Amino acid sequence: MSRVIVYIDGFNLYHGLREKKWRCFYWLNVHQLADNLLKPHQHLISVRYFTARISASSDNIQEKEKKKRQTIYLDALATLPDTNLIFGRYLPKKRKCANCNWEWKTYEEKKTDVNIAVSLLIDAQDDEFDTAIVVSADSDLTPPIDAILRRYPEKRVVVAFPPKRYSNELKKVASGWLSIDRITLKSSQFPKHVETTNGFFLQQPQKWT
Repeated sequence: MSRVIVYIDGFNLYHGLREKKWRCFYWLNVHQLADNLLKPHQHLISVRYFTARISASSDNIQEKEKKKRQTIYLDALATLPDTNLIFGRYLPKKRKCANCNWEWKTYEEKKTDVNIAVSLLIDAQDDEFDTAIVVSADSDLTPPIDAILRRYPEKRVVVAFPPKRYSNELKKVASGWLSIDRITLKSSQFPKHVETTNGFFLQQPQKWT
Protein backbone atom coordinates (compact mmCIF):
# COMPACT_ATOMS: atom_id res chain seq x y z
CA MET A 1 0.00 0.00 0.00
CA SER A 2 1.18 3.49 -0.86
CA ARG A 3 1.52 5.74 2.20
CA VAL A 4 -0.21 9.14 2.02
CA ILE A 5 -0.05 12.25 4.17
CA VAL A 6 -2.57 15.02 3.46
CA TYR A 7 -1.62 18.65 4.09
CA ILE A 8 -4.57 21.06 4.32
CA ASP A 9 -4.28 24.84 4.01
CA GLY A 10 -7.21 25.68 6.27
CA PHE A 11 -7.71 29.31 5.27
CA ASN A 12 -7.33 28.58 1.54
CA LEU A 13 -9.98 25.88 1.85
CA TYR A 14 -12.27 28.06 3.97
CA HIS A 15 -12.14 31.04 1.60
CA GLY A 16 -12.81 28.77 -1.36
CA LEU A 17 -15.93 27.42 0.35
CA ARG A 18 -16.93 30.97 1.28
CA GLU A 19 -16.58 32.28 -2.28
CA LYS A 20 -18.54 29.29 -3.56
CA LYS A 21 -21.19 30.10 -0.93
CA TRP A 22 -20.99 26.56 0.41
CA ARG A 23 -21.38 27.49 4.08
CA CYS A 24 -23.20 24.21 4.62
CA PHE A 25 -19.86 22.42 4.16
CA TYR A 26 -17.89 24.40 6.78
CA TRP A 27 -18.49 21.61 9.36
CA LEU A 28 -15.89 19.57 7.53
CA ASN A 29 -14.31 16.39 8.87
CA VAL A 30 -10.85 16.82 7.36
CA HIS A 31 -9.79 13.25 8.15
CA GLN A 32 -12.78 11.94 6.22
CA LEU A 33 -12.05 14.41 3.42
CA ALA A 34 -8.48 13.14 3.24
CA ASP A 35 -9.67 9.53 3.17
CA ASN A 36 -12.13 10.37 0.38
CA LEU A 37 -9.29 11.76 -1.74
CA LEU A 38 -7.35 8.49 -1.66
CA LYS A 39 -7.09 5.86 -4.39
CA PRO A 40 -7.91 2.21 -3.54
CA HIS A 41 -4.21 1.27 -3.34
CA GLN A 42 -3.39 4.11 -0.92
CA HIS A 43 -3.30 4.19 2.88
CA LEU A 44 -3.79 7.37 4.91
CA ILE A 45 -0.95 7.87 7.40
CA SER A 46 -1.95 11.24 8.81
CA VAL A 47 -3.56 14.62 8.16
CA ARG A 48 -1.84 17.93 8.85
CA TYR A 49 -4.24 20.87 9.11
CA PHE A 50 -2.66 24.33 8.95
CA THR A 51 -4.54 27.35 10.25
CA ALA A 52 -4.39 30.28 12.69
CA ARG A 53 -6.64 31.23 15.55
CA ILE A 54 -8.52 34.36 14.54
CA SER A 55 -8.63 37.48 16.68
CA ALA A 56 -11.66 39.46 17.76
CA SER A 57 -12.11 42.98 19.08
CA SER A 58 -13.82 43.05 22.46
CA ASP A 59 -16.49 45.44 21.14
CA ASN A 60 -17.15 43.66 17.84
CA ILE A 61 -19.96 41.13 18.27
CA GLN A 62 -19.58 39.67 14.77
CA GLU A 63 -15.87 39.04 15.25
CA LYS A 64 -16.49 37.44 18.64
CA GLU A 65 -19.14 35.13 17.18
CA LYS A 66 -16.84 34.19 14.30
CA LYS A 67 -14.05 33.38 16.75
CA LYS A 68 -16.44 31.27 18.83
CA ARG A 69 -17.47 29.26 15.76
CA GLN A 70 -13.83 28.68 14.83
CA THR A 71 -13.02 27.51 18.37
CA ILE A 72 -15.87 24.99 18.25
CA TYR A 73 -14.62 23.74 14.89
CA LEU A 74 -11.00 23.43 16.01
CA ASP A 75 -12.15 21.51 19.09
CA ALA A 76 -14.04 19.16 16.77
CA LEU A 77 -10.93 18.66 14.63
CA ALA A 78 -8.96 17.82 17.77
CA THR A 79 -11.14 14.70 18.22
CA LEU A 80 -10.00 13.21 14.89
CA PRO A 81 -7.46 10.36 14.77
CA ASP A 82 -4.05 10.90 13.19
CA THR A 83 -4.81 14.59 12.65
CA ASN A 84 -2.36 17.31 13.66
CA LEU A 85 -3.27 21.00 13.92
CA ILE A 86 -0.41 23.36 13.09
CA PHE A 87 -0.98 27.02 13.89
CA GLY A 88 0.36 30.13 12.24
CA ARG A 89 -0.43 33.70 13.25
CA TYR A 90 -3.40 36.00 12.64
CA LEU A 91 -2.17 39.58 12.59
CA PRO A 92 -3.91 42.96 12.27
CA LYS A 93 -3.19 44.99 9.15
CA LYS A 94 -4.09 48.62 8.45
CA ARG A 95 -5.65 49.58 5.13
CA LYS A 96 -6.25 53.04 3.70
CA CYS A 97 -8.67 54.28 1.05
CA ALA A 98 -6.71 55.87 -1.80
CA ASN A 99 -9.46 58.41 -2.40
CA CYS A 100 -10.44 59.64 1.06
CA ASN A 101 -7.53 58.37 3.24
CA TRP A 102 -9.96 56.63 5.58
CA GLU A 103 -8.17 53.89 7.51
CA TRP A 104 -9.55 50.62 8.79
CA LYS A 105 -8.17 47.43 10.30
CA THR A 106 -8.27 44.00 8.71
CA TYR A 107 -6.51 40.78 9.64
CA GLU A 108 -4.01 38.67 7.76
CA GLU A 109 -3.07 35.04 8.32
CA LYS A 110 0.68 34.43 8.37
CA LYS A 111 3.13 31.50 8.30
CA THR A 112 0.81 28.82 6.89
CA ASP A 113 2.66 28.49 3.58
CA VAL A 114 6.00 28.30 5.43
CA ASN A 115 4.63 25.74 7.90
CA ILE A 116 3.31 23.57 5.06
CA ALA A 117 6.59 23.82 3.16
CA VAL A 118 8.65 22.86 6.22
CA SER A 119 6.37 19.90 7.05
CA LEU A 120 6.47 18.65 3.46
CA LEU A 121 10.25 18.83 3.28
CA ILE A 122 10.83 17.21 6.68
CA ASP A 123 8.33 14.40 5.99
CA ALA A 124 9.91 13.75 2.59
CA GLN A 125 13.41 13.65 4.08
CA ASP A 126 12.26 11.32 6.85
CA ASP A 127 10.49 9.10 4.28
CA GLU A 128 7.12 9.47 6.01
CA PHE A 129 5.07 9.28 2.79
CA ASP A 130 5.07 7.90 -0.73
CA THR A 131 2.48 10.45 -1.85
CA ALA A 132 1.68 13.83 -0.38
CA ILE A 133 -1.68 15.45 -1.14
CA VAL A 134 -1.66 19.22 -0.68
CA VAL A 135 -5.09 20.83 -0.32
CA SER A 136 -4.35 24.40 -1.40
CA ALA A 137 -4.02 26.67 -4.41
CA ASP A 138 -1.31 28.86 -2.90
CA SER A 139 1.37 29.24 -5.57
CA ASP A 140 3.94 30.00 -2.82
CA LEU A 141 4.04 26.23 -2.32
CA THR A 142 5.46 25.71 -5.82
CA PRO A 143 9.17 25.88 -4.79
CA PRO A 144 9.01 23.30 -1.95
CA ILE A 145 6.94 20.91 -4.08
CA ASP A 146 9.39 21.28 -6.96
CA ALA A 147 12.33 20.71 -4.59
CA ILE A 148 10.80 17.52 -3.16
CA LEU A 149 10.08 16.03 -6.59
CA ARG A 150 13.59 16.80 -7.84
CA ARG A 151 15.31 15.52 -4.70
CA TYR A 152 13.04 12.48 -4.18
CA PRO A 153 11.90 11.45 -7.70
CA GLU A 154 10.30 8.27 -6.34
CA LYS A 155 7.75 10.33 -4.40
CA ARG A 156 4.59 12.03 -5.66
CA VAL A 157 2.98 15.31 -4.65
CA VAL A 158 -0.62 15.77 -5.75
CA VAL A 159 -2.42 19.10 -5.43
CA ALA A 160 -6.13 19.12 -4.52
CA PHE A 161 -7.62 22.51 -5.31
CA PRO A 162 -10.37 23.79 -2.99
CA PRO A 163 -13.58 25.09 -4.59
CA LYS A 164 -13.07 28.38 -6.48
CA ARG A 165 -9.30 27.94 -6.16
CA TYR A 166 -6.72 27.14 -8.85
CA SER A 167 -3.02 27.68 -9.56
CA ASN A 168 -1.46 26.99 -12.92
CA GLU A 169 2.00 27.09 -11.29
CA LEU A 170 1.08 24.32 -8.86
CA LYS A 171 -0.58 22.32 -11.62
CA LYS A 172 2.58 22.41 -13.71
CA VAL A 173 4.97 21.37 -10.96
CA ALA A 174 2.86 18.73 -9.17
CA SER A 175 2.76 15.02 -9.97
CA GLY A 176 -1.00 15.34 -10.45
CA TRP A 177 -3.93 17.53 -9.50
CA LEU A 178 -7.66 17.45 -8.86
CA SER A 179 -10.45 19.80 -7.82
CA ILE A 180 -12.46 19.03 -4.69
CA ASP A 181 -16.10 18.79 -5.69
CA ARG A 182 -19.43 19.11 -3.93
CA ILE A 183 -19.98 15.35 -3.68
CA THR A 184 -16.65 14.85 -1.89
CA LEU A 185 -17.37 17.69 0.55
CA LYS A 186 -20.90 16.47 1.26
CA SER A 187 -19.63 13.00 2.12
CA SER A 188 -16.94 14.44 4.43
CA GLN A 189 -19.06 16.20 7.04
CA PHE A 190 -19.07 15.76 10.80
CA PRO A 191 -22.31 14.62 12.42
CA LYS A 192 -24.21 17.57 13.89
CA HIS A 193 -22.87 16.68 17.34
CA VAL A 194 -19.26 15.65 18.01
CA GLU A 195 -18.23 14.10 21.31
CA THR A 196 -14.90 15.17 22.82
CA THR A 197 -12.62 12.89 24.85
CA ASN A 198 -14.05 14.26 28.12
CA GLY A 199 -17.64 13.49 27.09
CA PHE A 200 -18.59 17.04 26.10
CA PHE A 201 -20.67 17.44 22.94
CA LEU A 202 -19.82 20.05 20.34
CA GLN A 203 -22.69 21.23 18.17
CA GLN A 204 -22.44 22.39 14.59
CA PRO A 205 -22.80 26.19 14.57
CA GLN A 206 -26.33 27.15 13.59
CA LYS A 207 -25.00 29.59 10.98
CA TRP A 208 -23.33 26.72 9.14
CA THR A 209 -26.44 24.61 8.68
